[in-house]
This record gives sequence, C-alpha cells and structure tokens, in this order.
Amino acid sequence: MKTAFRLLVVVFALAFSAIHLSAQSISLGLRGSGAFPTGGFSDAVPVYTPVNCPACNTVGPSSAMAAAKNGFGYGLDAGLQLGIAGVYASFDHITFDCASYACNSDGNYKLMGATAGVKLSMPGSSILRPFVKGGVTFNQLEGAYNGSELKTDRKPGYEVGVGLDIGILGLLSFSPQARYVGQNFKYNVPGISTAGAEPTQGANYYTFDLGLSVHNPLGGMKH
Repeated sequence: MKTAFRLLVVVFALAFSAIHLSAQSISLGLRGSGAFPTGGFSDAVPVYTPVNCPACNTVGPSSAMAAAKNGFGYGLDAGLQLGIAGVYASFDHITFDCASYACNSDGNYKLMGATAGVKLSMPGSSILRPFVKGGVTFNQLEGAYNGSELKTDRKPGYEVGVGLDIGILGLLSFSPQARYVGQNFKYNVPGISTAGAEPTQGANYYTFDLGLSVHNPLGGMKH
C-alpha cells in the first residue's frame, strides 16, 4: 500500500504542476478486474504423501506456488495524459482461488502491488479513444503451503495492455481493457527447507478490467 500511495502522489504532483497545459487530461478512477492465471502459476500441484524422510520437507520450485484458479479484484488508477502520450500509476488487489490441498484455509492467493508506466492513446474520435499501455509492476503474493505461510518478496515485473476510453460528457470515461502481467518471485515458506537459495517461480496472469474514471474539467477527454 505504501508503494502504491507514493506512486500516486508522484503522478498527482506531476499533474498539478502542469495544470496550465490546456491539452492535458488528469484522471482518477476505480476498476474491477477478472484475473486468469497462466503458466506454472496455474499448474496442478502433485499429490503430496508425507513419509518419514528428510526429502519430504524439500519444496520444489514448481510446487509451492501453483494450482491458482480464476479470481477477482479491484484497482485504483491515476494518470496524466498530454496529447497522445501520458503516464499512469495504479494499485491492484486480486484474490485468486486455489484448487489444492496445499493452500491456506481460505483457499486462495492474495496479490497486492503497484504499477507505474506509460499510456499511448491511438487516433480516434473525441468519444472513443483506443490505447496501449505498458509499465513496471511491484507486486507481492501471499498464500500458504502445507499449513505454513507463503510470502514472496516484492520484485519488479511488467504489464502490457490494450483498451478503450469511452468519454462521457467530457468529464467521465468508461474504460474496458485487457492486460498481461509477467513476474518472477522469490518465495519463502518458514520451517521448510528449500535446499539452498530461495527458489523463484512465475506468477503470471491475464486480467480483463472495467473501469470508471473522472477527468479534470480543463482537459477532459479532448486529447
């Protein structure tokens, strides 16, 4: 949350320092997200049968963060658009279901983090504006493995996305978009040997988002 707040403060500082630019559009919005894990993050976890041997307490890098299922979440977006180019900062909170005996009692993974990036608006009408975006993510994943807390570090990842800004009265915009988020986490499970350095594993996913944002009266959707 602290990282997200700091990024949003930076965006608004840039926005208000440029308030005299008539072509600008400052925006703040909320969105809902449907998330779909992919790759190793969505792979089924092998059946775990405890026996009395040291090797049974060793976590393989492909088994501790897996079996994630589709989830839902929400986010906060802030941006400054100057003509076709702009910058944005966002915060994500997504809960993935988990279909595995290894997950926690809630049966889910929780991902939280912030993103900062660049947004490019494509040629369009004053009402419909397609866009592409890309940024650096700073996410963290929490869950459980065999009754122990699983928590990753917060490493940089990336996101790319496409979408459409639909202007409403020059002050609001409705924005459907699709994103892909790629990230590779180091993770730690207390009390379980990892046979050396902390293992790493990807937790990649797609999202389909529906957002609603408000724009400043001076710039609106006129970029």
